[in-house]
Amino acid sequence: MGCGNSKVLTNSSKNGYVSFVKSFVICSNKESEIEKPRKCNGKRNISWGDHDGSIQSTGSIRQLTINDGQRQRKVEKYRAKFDSRVTARYDIKALIGRGSFSHVVRVEHRSTRQPFAIKMMEVEAPEGRQVCASELAVLRRVRHANVVQLVEVFQTAQRVYMVLELATGGQLLDRVVARGHFTERHATRALQMALAGVAYLHALGITHRNLKPDNLLYYHPGPEARLLVTDFGLASSGGVIADWALRTTCATPEYMAPEVVLRRPYTCAVDMWAMGVISYILLSGSVPFGDESRPRFYRAIVTGRYSFQGEPWPSVSNLAKDFIECLLASDPSSRMTAAQALSHRWVVTMAAGSSVKNLQRSISQNLRRRASRASSCSPSLAGSGGLHRTPAEREMPQLEGDQGRRQ
Repeated sequence: MGCGNSKVLTNSSKNGYVSFVKSFVICSNKESEIEKPRKCNGKRNISWGDHDGSIQSTGSIRQLTINDGQRQRKVEKYRAKFDSRVTARYDIKALIGRGSFSHVVRVEHRSTRQPFAIKMMEVEAPEGRQVCASELAVLRRVRHANVVQLVEVFQTAQRVYMVLELATGGQLLDRVVARGHFTERHATRALQMALAGVAYLHALGITHRNLKPDNLLYYHPGPEARLLVTDFGLASSGGVIADWALRTTCATPEYMAPEVVLRRPYTCAVDMWAMGVISYILLSGSVPFGDESRPRFYRAIVTGRYSFQGEPWPSVSNLAKDFIECLLASDPSSRMTAAQALSHRWVVTMAAGSSVKNLQRSISQNLRRRASRASSCSPSLAGSGGLHRTPAEREMPQLEGDQGRRQ
């Protein structure tokens, strides 16, 4: 599959949640600016023209010069990957993310100085071409306030450059952890925007297949910012997803629906299961299905066994729990659709009848506890989504659909 050779022009207007929490707790969640130094957990991201803290502490001018020269050569090597048509129009500012086949950078339009994001996709390998084709097929069709917007596309034989509107407000969980107050009302507002984007996609026959907090980004840091559904590298535009999907396990394991674990044909209902997991995390800071034993982990997903125990669940309304239960239904046909979720009483009333207790402290503590456990054990189940199956995914048990219920 190719990515075409066209250029799209439209109007203008970022692995698992565990990795986000680890980066948030250990260091700030800011971009690696060209002009500013950044050091995180002893390792540096790509830094363009900044100075290493260890050099500053020694005060060695000679060492500083040597390292500056090395960094400058790396900068030039990286910039050389961008087609001249791209650099003629956009000023490359910072690396803000990377994936299996892509790098995402923050840029400014040279004429208007308006910020954008450019996703640079490597398309020489078949897998990269397939991811690129899937993403472009979706982005060229969509135009919604809660779905990231494609601005234009540049293409070479080796790479495709997608210019996208830039979301600067951080990830969904970023906003929860950073703010001092978070209630069910805040949760319903965020879910309302995410569900609006998902409902729009499903109406077009598009299944995202990799919904998770990392792929739900706020457009700007302000309190009224809209939430955007992003990252369509694993999206499908079909109805019942069978052949290609069954040959490759997609998404992050913690968000996979039972039918995906069982390698059965599935529909856009898998996105609604993921929205149920996201809702559970948003209200508690913990995952509904999590076990260091991989067989038990996957069996819990297939049988739908989870609980509302521990903090802050005693303070969460029954209506909110009902909302989650209707999404985490083991039978896809019993799961709420996006439109039905938007019409659920908890969402419609914006949790008006729910407790106004601040859940932020419990959520943050659970997120940090989860991150701490993940950093002290073997590679997490919450790996980044992708076309290549991880060792954990290869160990998925061949479970038959013994449909269970919440404990």
